[in-house]
Amino acid sequence: MSETDKIYQYFSDPVRTAQQAAGSDSMTSNTNSSIDATFADSLSTEGLSIALIGPDELSRRGVSDAIRQGRGNEIREFDAYPADLDEVPKILDQQYDVIIIDLDTNPEYALELVESLCANGSATVMVFSSKPDSEMLVRCMRAGAREFLTPPFAQATMAEALVRAAARRPASRMQKKTRGKLLVFLGAKGGAGVTTLACNFAVALAQSSGQSTLLIDLDLPLGDAALNLGIIAEYSTVNALQDYVRLDAALLEKLIVKHSSGVWVLAAPGRFPSFNASNESIDKLITVARQGFDNVVVDVGSKFDSTGTLLYREATSVYLVTQAGIPELRNSNRLISQYFPAGDKKLEIVLNRYEPKSLGVTDEHITKALTRPSQWKIPNDYPGVRRMQNTATPLIAVDSPISRLIKKMARTVSGVAEEEPKKKGFKLFGK
Repeated sequence: MSETDKIYQYFSDPVRTAQQAAGSDSMTSNTNSSIDATFADSLSTEGLSIALIGPDELSRRGVSDAIRQGRGNEIREFDAYPADLDEVPKILDQQYDVIIIDLDTNPEYALELVESLCANGSATVMVFSSKPDSEMLVRCMRAGAREFLTPPFAQATMAEALVRAAARRPASRMQKKTRGKLLVFLGAKGGAGVTTLACNFAVALAQSSGQSTLLIDLDLPLGDAALNLGIIAEYSTVNALQDYVRLDAALLEKLIVKHSSGVWVLAAPGRFPSFNASNESIDKLITVARQGFDNVVVDVGSKFDSTGTLLYREATSVYLVTQAGIPELRNSNRLISQYFPAGDKKLEIVLNRYEPKSLGVTDEHITKALTRPSQWKIPNDYPGVRRMQNTATPLIAVDSPISRLIKKMARTVSGVAEEEPKKKGFKLFGK
């Protein structure tokens, strides 16, 4: 049996490991090689955030691929060791449940990093090496590492290690990993103005709250959020949904584009794709997005085929965008009756292009049709909307009744106080 085969794949019993390593060069692996991929997938490791540190790209990629074959975890790769052993490890420990470190590139520095991380935090630290030996195993254990991984990095072996890491994760760390707000914009009918409101709301929310905000265009296949904001995106929502098994924070980061306002955007595709998103893929996208952003704004257009997903089950607020026309009110009534029972506080009705009594429909008629009052009445501003579409300038960049209401919607979500109206100063002699 080779030295690699003899080395421990993990330290489930540190005392026994140390005794065997110190007393004999003959080591028996604790890894059960008979575990297959199906069993590995069934192990509960979802929700772990993982930092993978390895200057050597080939070996780092081997570990990364083994992790990505599993499901539900976030992985961030670093191609260099952190330079500051005092401050950086503390930051890593605050952000990640598991930190996996390459030993081979610089063993002494890597061991110092392991020791610093284990002394100052609660994250599970693992190491990997293609040159294992008894002395190095003992030194890693004494530094505080909990797993010693060697190539080939099998999915089953990695799954076992992550299961143990998940079991060690303290409850306080799990509580800190709160998910961002999920804010869904749904149209009662095509052309209701969902995208215009969602785009401007996302920009206003990012600016008023100072929080990280992601706008996802799920109005497939022809969403135009990127067009409204003047963004050219190389990748799209379809890329995320097609590759949802591998989707994590690092992959999502490569797919999104940052707008000048500070809001991040996952755009709809620029071409017409022949693709139908599954509920599972949508759920994965929403989960990963909420783990990485304080606010996730989703434009679903007027499609109702994702009502069985997290979009509606876990939404902080669902903004049903409608108008005072008979078709829109009829559709709204059916949607509310089917999906939003009385007393459901997550539903907020937005009356867009609102002009009181312009169509002979009174507020009483609207409330009766909707079975509840509307929370927001957005005035009609056709010139302003056309200007936005033609110049890619957000409505909220110009002070107007519509921009003030959208900003108020955003402040309500973020808890930011109402803007004080500017007081006119006293001017001598009226000048």
